[in-house]
Amino acid sequence: MVKHMILWKLREDLSPAEKEQVKLRIKQELEALADMIDGLTEIHVQIHGLPTSTADLMLDSTFTSAEALAAYAVHPAHVAVADSAVRPYTVQRSCLDYETE
Repeated sequence: MVKHMILWKLREDLSPAEKEQVKLRIKQELEALADMIDGLTEIHVQIHGLPTSTADLMLDSTFTSAEALAAYAVHPAHVAVADSAVRPYTVQRSCLDYETE
């Protein structure tokens, strides 16, 4: 199994209400990919971090293999969500991919 985790920071020019709307949209659209992409076994987006957090939201996903993760990266449904719901509203992205036992 392969874990794919991403932390995002949202644009500072978004109001608190806009940030909440954006986070909810990202969560809904990314989690909707669960049944669309082969090899994606789990996908969760955390949008309610504690005040000590330095990121605004986190993607936590699991894939059957590194090849499945690579296929997800270019899958049209994933690219559409990234291009419409994520990239226009984020300024920072950190990613950690790793194999589990």
